[in-house]
Amino acid sequence: MKQEPVKKPVKNTKKKADQYNDPSHNYLRYWDGRDYENAAERMAISRLLEGKHFKTAADVGGGYGRLCIFLEKYADKVTLAEPSQQQLDIAKDFLKDHPEVDRKLMQADDLKFKDGEIELLTMIRVMHHLPDPSHEFAEISRVLSDNGYAIIEVANYSHARNRLKHMLKGKKLPTEPVDIRSAEHRTEDEIAFVNHNPETVIKQLAHAGLKVDRILSVSNLRSPALKKFMPRRLMLAIEGVLQPTLASSYFGPSVFFLVKKG
Repeated sequence: MKQEPVKKPVKNTKKKADQYNDPSHNYLRYWDGRDYENAAERMAISRLLEGKHFKTAADVGGGYGRLCIFLEKYADKVTLAEPSQQQLDIAKDFLKDHPEVDRKLMQADDLKFKDGEIELLTMIRVMHHLPDPSHEFAEISRVLSDNGYAIIEVANYSHARNRLKHMLKGKKLPTEPVDIRSAEHRTEDEIAFVNHNPETVIKQLAHAGLKVDRILSVSNLRSPALKKFMPRRLMLAIEGVLQPTLASSYFGPSVFFLVKKG
């Protein structure tokens, strides 16, 4: 029987990147077969940054630099800010034709940038490791320039399937992050893995001086079954329509916030 996730506040475990430093965990290979998700995320970023260009950009927790090359379209200088040395080592090869992309070892709650140094910051697929992102949001607010922008991706617990499940059970959606790790991995020695309520995240961002400017619902068709029979081109065409249309309902498993400082 599949175990239900524990719906209670999750302790903020010790910050570490052990999973991504483990030689048996190759995050580059993780993206094999996830072309739809990768393209959907790029589509969302393009939408949110349309018509904008920046002097400096930082991709926080960007792994091996998957999105750094893409961000070069929108910024003169891009920095990969990553807590895992193994991912930075992989990035050295992945970004070999892009020497202008800096690679720096740092944690999201201790960004090694000066106050107001960054005009654009992205943090994609990081929030699911942050039960309490208040320190990270404070750092993002600190390093962003006046009127700077950040794109924050949130692993969304309030997606359509969970809404339906809770409605059928007569239960409200939790406001606190939900630990979705299996029982054997639900220990303080394991890296956190949570889903968030987007409404709570909006309040946390506001507390850090970050105002949500736009919202998109992303990876709306994320399904192994759909991938088997639906061409990726068709999936992405539908995704393009759904991202803004379903944004206000937080339909998809991933929500992208464009936030602005000040």
